[in-house]
Amino acid sequence: MEKVLEDAGIKLSSVASDITGVSGRAMLEALIAGNSDPTAMADLARRRLREKIPALTEALTGRFTGHHAFLTRTHLNLIDQHTAAIDELTARIEVVIEPFRRFRDLICTIPGIGGNTADVIVAETGADMSRFPSAEHLASWAGTTPGNNESAGKVKSSRTRPGNPYLQGALGIAAISVSHTKHTYLAAKYRRIASRRGPLKANVAVQRAMLIAIWNMATTDTAYLDPGADYFTRLNPEKARTKAIRQLEAMGYHVTLEQAS
Repeated sequence: MEKVLEDAGIKLSSVASDITGVSGRAMLEALIAGNSDPTAMADLARRRLREKIPALTEALTGRFTGHHAFLTRTHLNLIDQHTAAIDELTARIEVVIEPFRRFRDLICTIPGIGGNTADVIVAETGADMSRFPSAEHLASWAGTTPGNNESAGKVKSSRTRPGNPYLQGALGIAAISVSHTKHTYLAAKYRRIASRRGPLKANVAVQRAMLIAIWNMATTDTAYLDPGADYFTRLNPEKARTKAIRQLEAMGYHVTLEQAS
């Protein structure tokens, strides 16, 4: 649709971030109806977009013909049809997922996992952890466990094995989301691995950690308990202290430690 508007000299998308939102839709409907007054159409803006009325007036000045109106109406009808179909599917998902509601609510307590990701996890695993003898088995089945290609004592490859692509896709997005959070164990784990082995391996490692947590939570019927962003420091305080000293010394400082009272 943006190509149609561009051909007509209408640059609405350069001012309004969502041309199919309430304000954008009202302006498009006005154009389709034959309104040729850019000032009047710009005045249809709502809320914060009203601050951009002068820019909207300029953007709505063009050569919008009857053919452009026909094409724009076709696009809007398709958008409405897709929206209606998505709404129907969403409502249906809420019905069929009801028997798995407890499992879904549990895994949504994991940082980074929202409703859509939880729905994919339910669909791909069946919300039945009894199918997997252990958390490691679930992680391996999902393709988040490094492969074991070793010969004559030499590791030739540690690539992860192929797994469920839909589950991997959903968990990958969840891992990216949680990597931007603060004060969470998973974010700390992501940054720790990314600094040494890169973001892709860090993403897979977080996916694996999520799956292990999911298996344990479902097996024990308990909500997620975050170990905390300082987990690795508490796990090996000596290593954390040595690393901090080395970083300061590399910056040119002479470090002397004194035990706090």
